[in-house]
Amino acid sequence: MTTAMPVLARRRRRTIRNVLIGIPVILGIISIVFPMYLVVVTALKTPPETARSFFALPRSFYFGNFVEVLRKAEFLTVFRNSIYITVASALVVAIFVPMVSYAIARNFHRPFYKSIYFLFTLGILIPFQATMLPQIKILAKLGLMNQNGLIVMYATFSLIGNVFLQVGYIRKVPVDMEEAAHVDGASVLKTFFLVVYPMIKPIVVTTVIIHTLFVWNDYLLPLLVLNKDSSMFTLPLF
Repeated sequence: MTTAMPVLARRRRRTIRNVLIGIPVILGIISIVFPMYLVVVTALKTPPETARSFFALPRSFYFGNFVEVLRKAEFLTVFRNSIYITVASALVVAIFVPMVSYAIARNFHRPFYKSIYFLFTLGILIPFQATMLPQIKILAKLGLMNQNGLIVMYATFSLIGNVFLQVGYIRKVPVDMEEAAHVDGASVLKTFFLVVYPMIKPIVVTTVIIHTLFVWNDYLLPLLVLNKDSSMFTLPLF
């Protein structure tokens, strides 16, 4: 009896702990799955049925909403616009952000590079809304209120957070292989792309995925930059 009591107490504590851990997990799953459910059921219902019962399952699968969108002449245009902007800005993130981060990481002991790094870090603390109007005015004066200007803005924003992540990652990469490449006569650029870049692919892929999801779904920045011509719209604006 005395040996059974501690076992029961441990089981009771384990059960309580699992319940306390499980409740936030279940709430988190619901907060993710429920909006997805609303998107799917709303897309498969007619507008009158959606107005009558917004949360209910569709009585029959109605694909007219998809047909109506795909029949619009602007759809393919805005789809190409979204692909162009997303791919172009992702390429900038995949190539130039690691180059900037590598230069800072390998020269972090120098005050100039360290100050640049801290400037990028301070940019994380400044909300976009505080710099939104000045940046749009600068783009307008430069004649970049178009898709290329939007790509420039996305690339600039990507430097702020991604340099912070990649500098920390690159500083943990050993320099032995780089020194061996320098001894063999490789230039700094060749050493970076052939030796360093393959070793930092995990963090590069992570930042590119995050950036791609943000650009593809972004609404505010395209609204500010591409609002003069509907032919330049992205899918969220469309």
